[in-house]
Amino acid sequence: MLKTLTETEKIQEIVKNTNLQHIAIIMDGNRRWAKSKFLPSAAGHKKGVEALRATLKACAKFNIKYLTVYAFSTENWNRPKEEVDFLMSLLANTIKAEVPEFIENDIKLTFIGDRSSLNKDLIEILEYGENKTSECKTLNLQIAFNYGARMELTNAVKRICEKVKNGELLEQDITENTISENLYTSKIPDPDLLIRTGGEKRISNYLLWQCAYTEIYVTNTFWPEFDENALSDAIIEFNSRNRRFGK
Repeated sequence: MLKTLTETEKIQEIVKNTNLQHIAIIMDGNRRWAKSKFLPSAAGHKKGVEALRATLKACAKFNIKYLTVYAFSTENWNRPKEEVDFLMSLLANTIKAEVPEFIENDIKLTFIGDRSSLNKDLIEILEYGENKTSECKTLNLQIAFNYGARMELTNAVKRICEKVKNGELLEQDITENTISENLYTSKIPDPDLLIRTGGEKRISNYLLWQCAYTEIYVTNTFWPEFDENALSDAIIEFNSRNRRFGK
């Protein structure tokens, strides 16, 4: 059980750990939160955008360099068409609305996942967000959209095989680094901490390779209710753990 800390003590406890660079989050519980409030699913997803804003501000406050969030999985296409269409529209509208603030707060935006099955207009909006924030440096936000780790690994293997076939790479030279370099996250460090909201205890095909030695923290808090205090609790818990990396 976490001891009671003042706001100042919490911040001091959080920022003292300089080893925490990258937080990944499975933003789960939007629909369950909405149901608990007798609201439609759309209300939960909208409230989830507000939670992401609050989390971004907290990450900047706590000197977190990288934040990767799971927004839409390759399996989410199986949801009702009305909900999928709403999520696509919500993403597009959120990007257009938030890019100026991202630039003001020096937040670099990147999307990871398969864009081939997205419509042309949405792809253009994703690229707009990435291009407009490409020079930002303080915080790197990766949004996993139409993302699945097994698909990511499969595509990485295909790229590596193609390089071997073309004589660009020798089979005996394939290493773990070779695989990492062919993933969507090749330019950022692996997550130190994976947070899952909503209480479910699984990683749902998310960053399987990257999370090999990531600390996992599960909270029963639904994503729409996640805020700075919830993030600080997760980081304080992370700080208390002894990461041995198999040693």
